[in-house]
Amino acid sequence: MSEEFISEGAFLESLKRNNTKIREDRATAIVEDAQIMYKREVEDLAIHLKRLKREQDNMLDLSPTDADSLVLATDFDAKNYVAKDLELGIKIRNMEIRLEIAKKRYAYLFGNNLKL
Repeated sequence: MSEEFISEGAFLESLKRNNTKIREDRATAIVEDAQIMYKREVEDLAIHLKRLKREQDNMLDLSPTDADSLVLATDFDAKNYVAKDLELGIKIRNMEIRLEIAKKRYAYLFGNNLKL
């Protein structure tokens, strides 16, 4: 081969890397991908939790049209209200548990806490 075609470019350097360097590069790529996806999952859980809490809080607003109106007592279905409120409470609690576990696992796996 002619000396004019062989130079110390990125391609040759990549081929010359030792096994340790190759494994380190692969490990870094895997960790970066996993960390980004884990962080995104934790953020999504936090957003979902906020929305559930907001939905439960909005159930306290019994004014159907404006701030001065109020649902008539005959139109209010207490049984459905209680069922929905409890269902949301259970979803919120489950989401809080999932978020807590996800944050702890993130900190354990990636060595830092996630600020949300």
